[in-house]
Amino acid sequence: MKIVAVRSYLKNMALTKPYTIAYSTFTNVRLAFLEIELENGIVGYGSGSPAEEVVGETTETTLANLQSEFVSNLVGRDIRHFQQIIFESNTYFNHLPGTQATIDIALHDAFGKHIGISISDFYGQKINALATSVTIGIKNVQETLEEAAGYKALGFKILKVKTGLNVAEDIERVLQLRSKYGNDFKIRVDANQGYNLLELKSFIKATANQGLELIEQPLAVGLEQELLQLEEGHRTILAADESLKDAAAALQLTMNKPFGIYNIKLMKCGGIVGAKEIATIAQQGNIDLFWGCNDESIISITAALHVAYSCPNTKYIDLDGSLDLAEDLVRGGFEIKDGYMHINKSPGFGFEII
Repeated sequence: MKIVAVRSYLKNMALTKPYTIAYSTFTNVRLAFLEIELENGIVGYGSGSPAEEVVGETTETTLANLQSEFVSNLVGRDIRHFQQIIFESNTYFNHLPGTQATIDIALHDAFGKHIGISISDFYGQKINALATSVTIGIKNVQETLEEAAGYKALGFKILKVKTGLNVAEDIERVLQLRSKYGNDFKIRVDANQGYNLLELKSFIKATANQGLELIEQPLAVGLEQELLQLEEGHRTILAADESLKDAAAALQLTMNKPFGIYNIKLMKCGGIVGAKEIATIAQQGNIDLFWGCNDESIISITAALHVAYSCPNTKYIDLDGSLDLAEDLVRGGFEIKDGYMHINKSPGFGFEII
């Protein structure tokens, strides 16, 4: 089945509410989209939302790449060779994970629709459903508690609290959340590289009895070896995020294990193929997987869910990125029940164009 057309475009999408992390505040997001049409009319959809501050690629760069001669020359290729095309794409767009991911996702979607199978079934689904965390940006204590109340009313069971600007305030927010809500929530923390080692030790000591599920990327990229000064028990709940961009980084980190958890984002590692490479390395190193996202379309969030559920060492998901969008290109793909994310078995990724 031949590819007969490729189309790409950029959409600026407002967020339902602005949020702040350790190094930036966001009010909207620009997403790149790719359509790959087959000769029988099937269309596969991909979407890209790279974080420039993490991978050095903007969505404008992604769009320019999607409109390049390389992508135009996909016309005439056979969708049954999608894995070979992804290999060629990843080689051509080396170190451009947003571009790689967009092409990878669109090809997977088109192929799954062509053969009439969901991508989770194509890779073999190992996990039925997991509860996603929902994210609270850096806010004062009262605002944090109020936002948590809203998520509780919606049935969510896990909070991911952004920290990293002021360790004393971060500690107080965690303590107050636990005091007010007891065991209603599991709590995760994401410092986005905001701490030094002394601050991290202080945070760990002050929250030791609060039952934190994990602490994501506490130190800046390049300082991973400092984490080896922590007790092994403390390192097991540390999750690598910005430090983990690809399989080569996963292999390096697995050697001495400064982190016990790997956060995989399709927009960091270049899509499903890159994600599976990291997942395999992690499994061999007895590392748990934590699947994350940026502000993204349902298209790429659903793709992440499919591959996450195909990996037996997946333990955590934080795939709430599409919930922040005031609009989207598609609907469906997954359903959230009491905080748990369920994918359907429709061909490809199972979403519908609005």
